[in-house]
Amino acid sequence: MAGRIPDQFIDELLARTDITDVVASRITLKKTGQNYSALCPFHNEKSPSFSLNPNKQFYYCFGCGAGGMPFPF
Repeated sequence: MAGRIPDQFIDELLARTDITDVVASRITLKKTGQNYSALCPFHNEKSPSFSLNPNKQFYYCFGCGAGGMPFPF
């Protein structure tokens, strides 16, 4: 399959990557229980609506609906 990244490679890359480190290199995260919160980097806001779950390797903004994994596959 030319041009397609193998699922095994994606799974291995995600296992080696900590989404918290990736996101924290761009924005300031605050620990809130098991998750982290922050001001969303995708839109202007005054109170945090951006949530990051390190266990699921997933982020989501409750303000603008942006969400995903550490890498946009």
